[in-house]
Amino acid sequence: MSSFISAGTTRDTAESTIENNGFWPDIQPGDFRERHRLDSTITSARIEGALLAAMATVNRMLRHWQAEKVDAGYATVDDIPVPVWQAPGVFLGLYLRAVFSTAHASLIERYADYDATNSARERGEQLADPADSYRRDAAWAISEIEGRPHSTVELI
Repeated sequence: MSSFISAGTTRDTAESTIENNGFWPDIQPGDFRERHRLDSTITSARIEGALLAAMATVNRMLRHWQAEKVDAGYATVDDIPVPVWQAPGVFLGLYLRAVFSTAHASLIERYADYDATNSARERGEQLADPADSYRRDAAWAISEIEGRPHSTVELI
């Protein structure tokens, strides 16, 4: 006889909205789970912790851009006019991409530490690339918000 342990896909508890600073939108953990296809094997507490840390990081990186917009009279990101070549809501979408990608990169790195076997270390090495990809996505989203190119080149 064999036994199986089911890894369910339902959430373990109701997840609370993570309040932001008023300029940027509040973060919905359920939206993050849905967009990044994360099930209940990752606890709500871990999701909320990763999102809060990611939000703090992205807000810090965008603090000067936010200050410029507030000084120009825009109370929230939704008040900022979008350039004609961009889709409506582009700043909000890019912000969420930056926060969600930063949080997902953090989760990928943390979940490799559950098992001390060689397979876990090998998986950790394999997962480094997806974590880096999520961090790159976040950096590019922040660059887009600020109107900067995606890369910086220095002559050495």
